[in-house]
Amino acid sequence: MKELQEIAWAWEALRRQGQSAALATVVRVDGSAYRRPGARMLVEPDGQTVGSVSGGCLEADVVLRAQRVRETEESAVVTYDTTDDSDILLGVGLGCRGVVRVLIERLSPQCDDAITLPAGLLRGREASALATVYHAEGATGLRVGERLLLGADGREIGHPALRAGARRALDAGKSACRTIRVAGGHAEVFFEVIWPPRPLVIFGAGQDAQPLARLAKEVGWHVTVADSRPALAVPSRFPEADAVLVSPRDGLPASLALDERTAAVVMTHNYLQDRALLAALLPSPVWYLGVLGPKRRTELLLAELREDGLIITDAMRARLHGPVGLDIGAETPEGIALAIVAEIQAMATGRAGGLLRERSGPLYSPADEDAPCPTSP
Repeated sequence: MKELQEIAWAWEALRRQGQSAALATVVRVDGSAYRRPGARMLVEPDGQTVGSVSGGCLEADVVLRAQRVRETEESAVVTYDTTDDSDILLGVGLGCRGVVRVLIERLSPQCDDAITLPAGLLRGREASALATVYHAEGATGLRVGERLLLGADGREIGHPALRAGARRALDAGKSACRTIRVAGGHAEVFFEVIWPPRPLVIFGAGQDAQPLARLAKEVGWHVTVADSRPALAVPSRFPEADAVLVSPRDGLPASLALDERTAAVVMTHNYLQDRALLAALLPSPVWYLGVLGPKRRTELLLAELREDGLIITDAMRARLHGPVGLDIGAETPEGIALAIVAEIQAMATGRAGGLLRERSGPLYSPADEDAPCPTSP
């Protein structure tokens, strides 16, 4: 979601200046492609871009078409077909053997739902669905660019004909492209499930927590750092973090909200404080709980918690990662941060974190959606 956030910030700056722009959105992919549906790129009046719709192969052509869309004020859907080998020489040269459809729309200060609707979803804590029409035939009453926003709380904005498909996508927790039948014709719609940034809470504000907060924010997560030491829990030491909290030594900050999408990493380097944190976090709803340090240390912590009367279930053990991180031979704080972020990302998408060259299936699949936890539908 970081890309969408950056696009929204860039557009807000243009909007305040009274300028127009164009937004390109990947709405459908058949076969292989570098980006998946939902990838976006803002094209500014001078041709500068924020975000991307491919690995760099489509962008130049999209910029040219975006300028025409700004001038004509008519949305366009462009199809890039790279299944033909001749395209490598004569076309955009993707070589991915896929068909990519990109919706290009004009943004103006008076009409910018194409970006304000999805960007607004990032401020919540639950997923929402956004339906976007990219093709319509017959007297459907739907136009290209027609939208419906459906919130988890039942909030609804947009054309009611898109409601059922949006609800289906939201219930499944997966984006999908579908053809819907309406009186007088049919329409092709991209039903996009938009998740707010994944919450990561780092317990410990030592030197090694700084690269973890920095890298997690670079990925686009919502980062909170908590520590009982006021001298370390200082916002200036974690400028990328969304929140820096001073926590009690024997528990969690009262203002901290933990839910089923929250990942937590314990790295205070204080044995007694780690034990207190584990006692509070193991029964909590967090889906991922990492503990920095050797495996033997974590097992000692768990043994002491059992002696204190805490019943540690199989479900608690399954979401406990100690030592935390993937086995990539990391030693430096930056390398360890990379290993931790990579493991959380892999777990969030149901991946094992192995070598891509050894993967037998496609690189992307429906299982890769950023769901509340790996086992959620």
